[in-house]
Amino acid sequence: MNNNHLIQITYISLMGFIFPIMRFMSLHFDTINNNAVRFLSGGLVLIFIILFKFRTEIRKIISDPTLIIKLLILGIFMVGNMYFFINGLQQTSAVTGSLFGILAMPLAILMAAIFFEDERTRCKQKRFYLGATITFTGAILFIFFAKQPNIEQNFLMGSLFLGISIFIQSIQNIFVKTISKQLHSVVISASTASIAGLIYLLIAIQTQKITQLQTVEWSLLIGLSCAGVYGILVGMFMSFYIMSTQGVVIFNVIRLTVPISTAITSYFILGETINIYQVIGAAVVILGSVIVLKTKN
Repeated sequence: MNNNHLIQITYISLMGFIFPIMRFMSLHFDTINNNAVRFLSGGLVLIFIILFKFRTEIRKIISDPTLIIKLLILGIFMVGNMYFFINGLQQTSAVTGSLFGILAMPLAILMAAIFFEDERTRCKQKRFYLGATITFTGAILFIFFAKQPNIEQNFLMGSLFLGISIFIQSIQNIFVKTISKQLHSVVISASTASIAGLIYLLIAIQTQKITQLQTVEWSLLIGLSCAGVYGILVGMFMSFYIMSTQGVVIFNVIRLTVPISTAITSYFILGETINIYQVIGAAVVILGSVIVLKTKN
């Protein structure tokens, strides 16, 4: 086994814990408090890294008011994205959340095609439309055959929230692609996480939901902070490392296996199960995404 394969297996294994952890925390914290603590914890870690490695990037932001506005808009999009995502995760399951992450791939390409020529080239290919159609068909099958205990009545609403989340994310990706030409991705992530965290904190204070944090156990609160840092380190740093060393296509193919590791982890941690029809639906989603990935730039 070479080093690249070891990194891939490690990434898939670690990513398998992210969605179950997020779902677990969504059941114990209000969405506003949940996002405030996670984003601020992860954002602070990134800011600490920036102060040591990317100081020149800070000067770029300070000297360019337009860039500041773009980052603020990106932070606002992140607020909306994660509000619907956490609420959706709360009413569905960890596996559903990871599956919608795959569903976001063709939608992101389609949305980016409106603004970027390279993405527009992809959307002109028949393979893209075939893959996208198969992907969405699989998602509908997965949702339609959902039989999750205790959350069956809310599953459709949760899926709608996740759908809204990935739609916002597809618009968000357009801003990321534009800003990435000016700033390092770590700086963009730090700015976005910090801005979103501060907005959520202000909302929590304004609505007095922050008082909930005084009533929860310290172990849960520390766990929520660690979840924010874990999400940043695995979901962002490892993702960027794989993309830069092994390529975007390899990274996207690896992402297709995350629902499998999520299903295994969520079964042991949360006791979540999926039926055979949902397995078929998930397989159809993955098949459609593979076809989309094979479209050429």
